Amino acid sequence: MAEQADVVVLGLGPGGEEVAGRLAEAGLDVVGIESTLLGGECPYWGCVPSKMMIRAANLLAEGRRIPGMAGTSTVAPDWGPVARRIRAEATDDWDDRVAVERFVGKGGRFVRGRGRLEGPRRVAVGDAVYEARRAVVVATGARPWAPPIAGLDALEGRYWTNRDAIEAEAVPASLVVLGGGAIGVELGQTFARFGASVTVVEGAERLVAAEEPEASVLVTEALERDGVRVLSGARITAARADGDGFALDVEGHDPVTGAALLVATGRRPDLGAVGAASIGVDEGARALEVDATMRVTEGVWAVGDVTGVGAFTHMAMYQAGIAVDDILGKDPAPADYRALPRVTFTDPEVGSVGMTEAAARRAGLTVRTGGAQVPSSARGWIHKAGNEGFIKLVEDRDRGVLVGATSAGPTGGEVLALLTLAVHARVPVSTLRAMIYAYPTFHRAVEDALRDLVA
Repeated sequence: MAEQADVVVLGLGPGGEEVAGRLAEAGLDVVGIESTLLGGECPYWGCVPSKMMIRAANLLAEGRRIPGMAGTSTVAPDWGPVARRIRAEATDDWDDRVAVERFVGKGGRFVRGRGRLEGPRRVAVGDAVYEARRAVVVATGARPWAPPIAGLDALEGRYWTNRDAIEAEAVPASLVVLGGGAIGVELGQTFARFGASVTVVEGAERLVAAEEPEASVLVTEALERDGVRVLSGARITAARADGDGFALDVEGHDPVTGAALLVATGRRPDLGAVGAASIGVDEGARALEVDATMRVTEGVWAVGDVTGVGAFTHMAMYQAGIAVDDILGKDPAPADYRALPRVTFTDPEVGSVGMTEAAARRAGLTVRTGGAQVPSSARGWIHKAGNEGFIKLVEDRDRGVLVGATSAGPTGGEVLALLTLAVHARVPVSTLRAMIYAYPTFHRAVEDALRDLVA
């Protein structure tokens, strides 16, 4: 017989953990099901440990910038402290006991296993079945996706995914990164700064192709300064083992070889593994489609990467809040993704929110853009070494509000907060121009970009 609960949460990554914990705290009987580690990708293999790696790599870069500004320096990279910190501080050596105890302490029931939907309110885990009186919430995330390159599937289990890169106890002598999105460029730059010979191979015409073209140029130049070889617009014809390492055959180039191969070509939900067909969803779809309150169908909600709306921890947490309120009958404000922020944590950082210029034009808006270069700002000039960056604003001229913006620079992700608020709250450009911007700050470059808005 099925075991009863008020709510069953399938997948306890950041979004699922938030839903399960908050509903348990609200007094509901909640069963949380997770096949790997409670907390999911972000604390164990994603945002937290990767940013520890990036922080360490940025310290090396700052040390190398001392000559000419503050004396002399000799920098000797050592991966050991980074690997130890990830194990000791971020992941408890990939042990989720503390997270499980935290969830159970809120009143939740934890089940370790791979769950699968068996209808709108039923989830099976092995031979056990859990039936939800009120709701099932699907938060199973996404899994690494590898492109259909000849020979690549035969190398599965040997090449790195982001998890292998995070768990690395040593820096490879050479690394080929397949994919020039955020994960690829972040990890590529990090390993290059620790001494690896890195090549990033990207099929699109530019790195971080979802961002503004100016951001792609900035990131490419930054990687190349760190010794990274960048091949964009690459047509990869085959992947194969090459002795103890790997090789990619790229049309028009000699084979690209490395001791390690990192496949960073994105992540996709696996709706077949979730059992989506049992709730009437095509398992060949790219994601579980949700409405503005995170409902998939009667009795089923979904949050996070499995919804296909922005593969970010902050998106999962945002959706989780809406789902919790809806399940509790609190009539939440509908989801609003206009001001979705995102940051690529390269050095310089690239923060962006809302639409790019191209997306705004495709949407039929009357677009006006403005920009400023960080090195030309007072703070950028003072900062000097490592001051590369820019501000770009995208305005809907008819309404006089920003619909998108990019903040790239030493603190690009932090400066983005001002611009995210402006897009989210539809702050008139005239109001932004009338603000007082502290001097000398990096965010003051936004004022310069506002002055530059042209048709």
